[in-house]
Amino acid sequence: MSRLKSLCALTLLLSGSVLSSAHAAGTLTIATVNNGDMIVMRQLSSEFEKAHPDIHLNWVTLEENVLRQRVTTDIAMKTGQFDVVTIGNYEVPIWAKQGWLTELKPDAAYDVNDVLPSVRDALTSDGKLYALPFYAESVMTYYRKDLFQKAGLTMPTDPTYDQIRQFADKITDKSGQVYGICLRGKPGWGENMAYVSSLANTYGAQWFDMSWKPLLTSDAWKKALTWYVSAMKEDGPPGATSNGFNENLALFASGHCGIWIDSTVAGGLLFDPKQSQVADKVGFAPAPKGPYGKGPTWLWAWSLAVPVSSHQSADAQTFITWATSKDYVKLVADRKGWVAVPAGTRASTYAAPEYQKAAPFASFVLNAIKTADPNGQTAQPRPYTGAQFVGIPEFQAMGTQVGQTVAATLSGQMTVDQALASAQSSVTRSLRQSGRAR
Repeated sequence: MSRLKSLCALTLLLSGSVLSSAHAAGTLTIATVNNGDMIVMRQLSSEFEKAHPDIHLNWVTLEENVLRQRVTTDIAMKTGQFDVVTIGNYEVPIWAKQGWLTELKPDAAYDVNDVLPSVRDALTSDGKLYALPFYAESVMTYYRKDLFQKAGLTMPTDPTYDQIRQFADKITDKSGQVYGICLRGKPGWGENMAYVSSLANTYGAQWFDMSWKPLLTSDAWKKALTWYVSAMKEDGPPGATSNGFNENLALFASGHCGIWIDSTVAGGLLFDPKQSQVADKVGFAPAPKGPYGKGPTWLWAWSLAVPVSSHQSADAQTFITWATSKDYVKLVADRKGWVAVPAGTRASTYAAPEYQKAAPFASFVLNAIKTADPNGQTAQPRPYTGAQFVGIPEFQAMGTQVGQTVAATLSGQMTVDQALASAQSSVTRSLRQSGRAR
C-alpha cells in the first residue's frame, strides 16, 4: 500500500474516535485535521506519553470542513469536549476577543522568539499569544519538470495566470490520466474559497468595499472565476468538486497532475520519495499573478490552542508545547527524515544544514512566509483583513455558502454570472442579518 493510501486508511480509523468524547482523568482529547503532518504527530505522540505517563491522548482526526464545524460548535457552546483544538490565524484573533481561548506562556526553553515573526504575530491578539504553530504556509506553484521539458516549456521566474493556462493546455493528456492543472474544488471557506479568494485578489477583486457593500459581481470577480472554471473544465481532473488539499496532493504525488497551485507545506510531501512518486520531477515557482498583481498574500498557520472550557488546561499546554517544539522537529527528522519536518514555523529549522540539503524548496518557502502580507493592499480600500479569508466572524458561514455556489460552476449547475449573482445576494443577506451592513 502506498504511503498516501496508508495515511488515508489511518485517517478513517482515527476518525472513529469521534464517537468517544468522554473524558477520563488524565486524558486529553485532541481535535485535529487529517493532513499528513498531523497524522505524523499522532504516530509520534507515544513519545510524549512515555515522557508523561499520567497523560493519555485521545485523538479525534477529521476532514477539514468537519473539523471546523465540530471545533467551532464545541468552543462557542463551551461544552469542553476538546482539550486541544487545531485552528488557524482566522480563528485566533476572533476567538481570543470572545474569551474562548487560553493565553499561552511558553517557558524560556521553548524559545518563542525562534518562531517566525509573521507567524507569531498572526497568533497574537492584544499582545497575548493564544496558539502555538504546528506548521505554517504561504502559497506556491508546483509543476512537473519532466512534462514541461517534453512539451518544450519553461516556467517563468514570476508566472502569470495567462501563462499557467497556456502551460496547462499543452501538458494535459486526459487519455493518459495526466491533467494539466489541479486546484481546490471542494466547497468550504477554507477549501475552495481559500484558493479562489487568493485568485480574486490578484485579479483586482475583493469581497467588500469600505461601506461593507459586497463586490462579488464586479468585472474582476467575473474574470477571476471565469479563468478558474475554464481551466478546471478544460485541463482539470474529473470530480474536482470533491478535491481539496489532500485529494490534489494525492493526484500530484501519484503523477496525475502537471501544475498545482496551493500551500507551501506540500513541498515536504511532494519532495519526499517515501510519499511521492514524482519526488525527483517536481519544480516550483511563486504563485501566479493576475492583472492586478500581488495583492494580499496567503498566510496560514495550522496551530494548537487550548479552549477555556478544557478541564485539563495545564496538561493541554504541556502537550502543545511538546508538539510545536524544537525537540519535536528533531524527532520527526530522526524518524521520518528532514524533508518531512513541520515547515514554516521556526527559524532554527531553516538554519539546519540537514534541512537545507533535504528540502530544495526551503529558502523559497522561508522567504514566502516572511514576506507574506495578508493585510496587503487590494485594488480598492477595504474594511477587513486577510488574504484567503475575510477576518470577520460571519465569514465562516458566508464563505462556505459562497464556496458551494462556486462549486456549482464546476459541476455545470450554474454559470459564472449566475453563481456570482447568487453569492452577492447571500452575502448581502448575511451581513444585514448580522447588523454589519444595512
